[in-house]
Amino acid sequence: MPELYPYAAARIHARELSLLSRQNLEQLLAAKTYDECLHSLHGMGWDEGDTAEEILVAETEKTWQLMGELLPELEVFQIFRLPVDFNNAKAAVKSVVTNVQAQHVFLSGGSIEPESLVKALKDNDFSQIPEWMAKPLQEAQQLLLKTRDGQLCDVLLDKAALDAILQAGKSSECALLREYAELFVAAADLKIAQRAILTGRPAAFLKEALAECGTLNLSRLEAAALEGMDGLESYLSLTPYADAIPALKAGASAFDKWRDDRIMALIQGEKANPFTLGPVAAYFLARQNEIAMVRIILSAKRNGLDVEDVQERLRVMYV
Repeated sequence: MPELYPYAAARIHARELSLLSRQNLEQLLAAKTYDECLHSLHGMGWDEGDTAEEILVAETEKTWQLMGELLPELEVFQIFRLPVDFNNAKAAVKSVVTNVQAQHVFLSGGSIEPESLVKALKDNDFSQIPEWMAKPLQEAQQLLLKTRDGQLCDVLLDKAALDAILQAGKSSECALLREYAELFVAAADLKIAQRAILTGRPAAFLKEALAECGTLNLSRLEAAALEGMDGLESYLSLTPYADAIPALKAGASAFDKWRDDRIMALIQGEKANPFTLGPVAAYFLARQNEIAMVRIILSAKRNGLDVEDVQERLRVMYV
């Protein structure tokens, strides 16, 4: 497949010309109403759908369609499908255990059909489910049956998702995907630690929720979180994530922006690597980023939020 990368990179570079810029986002923000914002978005080529959700779903599907055209095996992008798989696993477990038919809760874009997850849970037969999903899926079902605590179930599956993402990154031949996986998991751990501090969660929660990664020492992170924000900041100052401290202090929204901007910084150099999977992965992440930004702007317009508040949440763009 490496022989296909130069062709894929050439097509991706052509597509980059249609990515939204910061100027485009400012234009959408300048719209006086939600309908006017939608009209401007249609003029930028995002015109498949009449509602915000229809448009965003269509753009996501177009991105995956392009990946399918460029990559004979989407297995190389498993790392991007895992969050969807584990989101669907949460919905499947709760649906089966509570005996309530799941409606409009499953996401598209995963590597496992939601119906397969539901069938495995109902039949108590996980032989047709990939190993990385089968064990946590079964454990989550048993946990929910025993405790009826949906949050504990979510914590178990969230950690399993992080473990799977890190392993997918380690297994990838693409340096960008390896670095992305490490950053993704580390950022998730920092957010878990922050949430534990704000909600007064005990050490047991941290041990259950935090996932191993190469750039953080979990024992030290757990101890730091138990000391409060001062302890967390003190530990982070000694890690590659010292620049996350102001964002963590500012709150969850600011931290999400820090994480997404770090990802954008990570992918900027991939335009010059036509003989690797990097440019395709970078484009995919850029598309995820712009779809997220359009979602934020449309939601703000629909709910009449202040423009300046939204501007503070806008991420660095790829173009």
